[in-house]
Amino acid sequence: MSYNLIIRPEAELDIQDAFEWYESQSSGLGSEFVRAVDAFLSGIGRNPLAYQVIKKQARRALIRRFPYTIIFVFEQDTISIIACFHSKRDPKQWQDTI
Repeated sequence: MSYNLIIRPEAELDIQDAFEWYESQSSGLGSEFVRAVDAFLSGIGRNPLAYQVIKKQARRALIRRFPYTIIFVFEQDTISIIACFHSKRDPKQWQDTI
């Protein structure tokens, strides 16, 4: 089954900020981060129920190489990516969005 994947603007900004930071650290590292995020988005799109529910209907996917977490909500046939945040950030920042 295919699902609609929606990346909220806040999550896009999170990904862009992380890309820019990693790219400033080492040329090409930002692109590696984006590829890792894309791989997890593909995995979420294939099987959203494989990921742990952490609050209400929100689920999380932990990116292996980078200390980032993708938070998403799965409802019927739609997956909404609500955040992509550094694991050291306060999770309350995204919790108000669900």
